[in-house]
Amino acid sequence: MAESNQNLWAPWRMEYIRSIDDDDADGCFLCRYWENPDDDRRNHVLWRGKSVFVVMNRFPYTNGHLLIAPAEHTADFGGLNDPIAAELATATRDAVRLLGEAIGPHGYNIGTNLERCAGAGLPGHLHTHIVPRWNGDTNFMAVVGDIRVIPQSLDALYDELVTAAGKLKPGADK
Repeated sequence: MAESNQNLWAPWRMEYIRSIDDDDADGCFLCRYWENPDDDRRNHVLWRGKSVFVVMNRFPYTNGHLLIAPAEHTADFGGLNDPIAAELATATRDAVRLLGEAIGPHGYNIGTNLERCAGAGLPGHLHTHIVPRWNGDTNFMAVVGDIRVIPQSLDALYDELVTAAGKLKPGADK
């Protein structure tokens, strides 16, 4: 007789689970990433603008899940000044272009979760998610197993995206 409960181990999730309540400026991974540009490859930071940067999500929903964040540790979306709000929008546009060029998704979910009740895993530091989507990318694993299958390592995808970014020059005036 087959066992009815099978385990699929996802040990990388524990790092995320333990970091959920770590949302002050000292514990904020986005602040640490911004303050340490020499670690961009290790942190999967794709590019930096004047006051906004683009980073790969370490706990992605799908391959290519990106975060766009202001350098400033703020949760106040309405309080962003016009230049930072414009740079955030431009970086989001350029990240979509980059993903389209590099991995060719069929669509995207783009959104910003404001406050914990709205789903923000890091409510103290505003950031926008870009989640690439493909026709048929929803499968039984998410429904039955409450997990997602990510088909490529973060480091391999980082290399692919950096190469494509070098060709597209995101953040440059168009």
